[in-house]
Amino acid sequence: MAPAGADSGTLDVITIGRSSVDLYGQQIGSRLEDIASFAKSVGGCPSNIAIGTARLGLKSAVLTRVGDEQMGRFIREQMGREGVDTGAIVTDGERLTALVLLSVENETTFPLIFYRENCADMALCEDDVDETFFRRARAIVVTGTHFSKPNTDAAQKKAIRIAKASGAKVCFDIDYRPNLWGLAGHDAGESRYIASEAVSRHLKTVLPDCDLIVGTEEEIMIAAGESDVLASLKAIRAISAATIVLKRGPMGCIVYDGPISDDLEAGIVGQGFPIEVYNVLGAGDAFMSGFLRGWLGGEDLSTAATWANACGAFAVSRLLCSPESPTFEELQYFLKLGSPHRALRKDEALNHIHRATTRRKHWPSLVALAIDHRSQLEEMAAEAGADVSRIAVFKTLAVEAARQAAAGRDDFGMLLDETYGRTAFDAAAKAGFWIGRPVEKPGSRPLAFEHRRDIGSQLVEWPVDHVIKCLCFYHPDDPADLKREQAETLARLYEASRRVGRELLIEIIAGKHGRLSDDTVARALQELYDAGIKPEWWKLEPQASSRAFAGISEVIAREDPWCRGIVLLGLDAPTQELEAAFSAAADAPLVKGFAVGRTIFGDAARRWMRGEIDDAAAVADMTQRFRTLVEAWDRARRARAA
Repeated sequence: MAPAGADSGTLDVITIGRSSVDLYGQQIGSRLEDIASFAKSVGGCPSNIAIGTARLGLKSAVLTRVGDEQMGRFIREQMGREGVDTGAIVTDGERLTALVLLSVENETTFPLIFYRENCADMALCEDDVDETFFRRARAIVVTGTHFSKPNTDAAQKKAIRIAKASGAKVCFDIDYRPNLWGLAGHDAGESRYIASEAVSRHLKTVLPDCDLIVGTEEEIMIAAGESDVLASLKAIRAISAATIVLKRGPMGCIVYDGPISDDLEAGIVGQGFPIEVYNVLGAGDAFMSGFLRGWLGGEDLSTAATWANACGAFAVSRLLCSPESPTFEELQYFLKLGSPHRALRKDEALNHIHRATTRRKHWPSLVALAIDHRSQLEEMAAEAGADVSRIAVFKTLAVEAARQAAAGRDDFGMLLDETYGRTAFDAAAKAGFWIGRPVEKPGSRPLAFEHRRDIGSQLVEWPVDHVIKCLCFYHPDDPADLKREQAETLARLYEASRRVGRELLIEIIAGKHGRLSDDTVARALQELYDAGIKPEWWKLEPQASSRAFAGISEVIAREDPWCRGIVLLGLDAPTQELEAAFSAAADAPLVKGFAVGRTIFGDAARRWMRGEIDDAAAVADMTQRFRTLVEAWDRARRARAA
């Protein structure tokens, strides 16, 4: 029986060993002692490889242990988001998840501290290796650190026995960290090589069972117990027929698939990619992911080496480990078109593909209750003689109405604001809703931001899955100076969203300040794309015809094929008008749903503010109106599918 949480299909690869939370210093050029803030990600050689291969299209899993605490749950959840099978991740109730602190001090110094004393993944044992689960794999990856303790050594050797018996390939990433073998102090995490007869003698017992052996020059030497690279390769070949991949950093790699000659260079070499070295940590794991994608995918060894070199180039040119591994779309784009930048992290085209193809969740449909209104609700409160503090209470009622309308569906969302919606944020998050938050000053034209002029410092405080929403009253026939100012403001917001890793929804209302024809919004979007702005979402006013949506869709498909899509806004229109708008959008696959506000909550808000209805009645009214619109949208979607 497969472990809980496992799929039952064939796996391309199962990796085994370390799984940690990496905390990367965000101040580049600082000593680790001086780092002030950190970025969190999944780390550990086999965990990075599991994520890297999943991004490249392989079906991967990882066998490891994590603690029964927040960091362990983060690893499990992030693996799931990345498409890694989590069925072999064991929760250890007695030990903590490993942590690693890392920084980039300069071009050659990358200090790191392993917090791994009695950590969860080093408690891995033979009982954790489920034979049924492992028989599903075409290949396994064993890693060096987990041969350093008797229990983890036994676990990996059991996995090897199962793999050999079932005809799976055994891959060995030597992954040599001297201080994890007890050969160096806690502050020597950066150390990559200390000769040790004991380590070499132990690793040699693994080599005969391997089909693929991958390591740096130092790792090849420690595995062989020799003092130079060529002698090490010959020593390995004497006891193993495995394909050997020698990683050589900026020089790429050499693959040896037969006898080892006296010429070190006499091997298979893939294409190299001269790039700026920014951070070497994690580059080998991305390299291994690329090689496995080619090797297990039936490519020749030269192609596998090229893909490995390219994946390593991505990682070494960026800051983090697993988050920087490329997706297959990104890799293929780079192999076809290259980059004008030696520092790949500065290539906006590649960065855009990377962000778009590593998003946290897929949203094929989105129906949202937009109640991020501030000025409109303030006016309603004033008309009713109610205190503005009542607005925040009403917004929590709106979240409850949305929860009841959703009835367990996973495509519902909310637009909520920081001014009156802070309490409602928590309720919306617990309901599992998509959440968008406005940043514009209500009614501003030219566009201005609310609360802080420095928009980036505001966004960094937001939860990572909150989407930035910005309304801009933009018409392509506006005066040139006004258009330029608004586009520059949106561009600043777009750049800030990229820096802090938040998605962006831009709402364009053109009809309030000019004539709305079939090509008006398409022209507006084209101008904003020309300004370099590529939001994940567009929120647009209903269009009079399917021709208008066809023109809009053509612009988006040409300028940003990775755009999530369009949601329709309501503008306080009657339900019947919105139903007609949904039908007009039925032929546009990029229209994913709607984000409508006052059509749903307007009447209930006025009556509730005046004291004419209680909380339950307000919730019931909004629930019914929301359901009516959702049903209309669903009918339009079904008609499109038919």
